[in-house]
Amino acid sequence: MASGTPAAAQEPVHLVLMGISGSGKTTLAERLAEELNRPYAEADEFHSAANIEKMRSGAPLTDEDRGPWLAAIRDWMGTAATTRGTIVTCSALKRTYRDLLRQASGRVFFLHVICDPAVITDRMEHRLGHFMPASLVPSQLATLEELGRDEDGAVLVNSGSVDELVEQALTIVADL
Repeated sequence: MASGTPAAAQEPVHLVLMGISGSGKTTLAERLAEELNRPYAEADEFHSAANIEKMRSGAPLTDEDRGPWLAAIRDWMGTAATTRGTIVTCSALKRTYRDLLRQASGRVFFLHVICDPAVITDRMEHRLGHFMPASLVPSQLATLEELGRDEDGAVLVNSGSVDELVEQALTIVADL
């Protein structure tokens, strides 16, 4: 934002924390929402009961399953936005999924949280109360399309403490 530009004239920036299940998106998003004082949503809350049951049974979702889910997230970003924007977690595994999310009003910036797959599998095997089984980690990795050079976003390596990850993210988003 140029110096002297009123904050109201600034377009909202939606931060989408993307990556496979278990990478640390939710933990980071909760901390960023607190630090940046923005509305936050967990994409899992937008899944239909049928999608949740499908994943719980160990079956990966299809693109057709994901379409309405992604549209609901996109629509939430547009309606929940403050002048600063929103924070949302979403696997956003494929570019076409990110293209749909980019249709939200304002700027959509992706923070791709990556982590060692063995660490992710271990986390998922020990996390309680979540519908996503660790057996779906390989299908998520196979589906994942890295951010393209022309996509608005950055990669965060989740290999240290939560505080270090939060600091990485805050440094990246400071100038957005």
